[in-house]
Amino acid sequence: MNPSDASVNPYAPPTDLLIVTTPFVSGYKVTRVIGATFGLIVRSRGLGQNIFAYFRAWGGGEIKVYTNLLEQVRHQALMRLADHARSLGANAVVSIGFDTSEMGGSMTEVLAYGTAVVVEPDSSPAQPVALH
Repeated sequence: MNPSDASVNPYAPPTDLLIVTTPFVSGYKVTRVIGATFGLIVRSRGLGQNIFAYFRAWGGGEIKVYTNLLEQVRHQALMRLADHARSLGANAVVSIGFDTSEMGGSMTEVLAYGTAVVVEPDSSPAQPVALH
């Protein structure tokens, strides 16, 4: 079984698209820059979660209801970014980042963004970094 299988890890990244926070993909060369890509989702916490979190906040510590919600929402935004990048013809996304904001006091917006690119394996020898 593939360890990135959703049944093993529901927050695993896609296996058919490289997604990295760096502006490059090690071992690959960018052959085409397609442009900006994104995935956006807005989720409501719900009344029950808000009440539970309110009482949990009195005791201090992590509010796991919100942590779990944000993990899920961030993953969904990443999957939407991947779908958008694929629809543009990309096989990788570089320089990804996330932006999160609150809307209306009970909704959370999560935006995943990056640059959609086409990469291919780079077989040329690695070059040392030279500072001039």
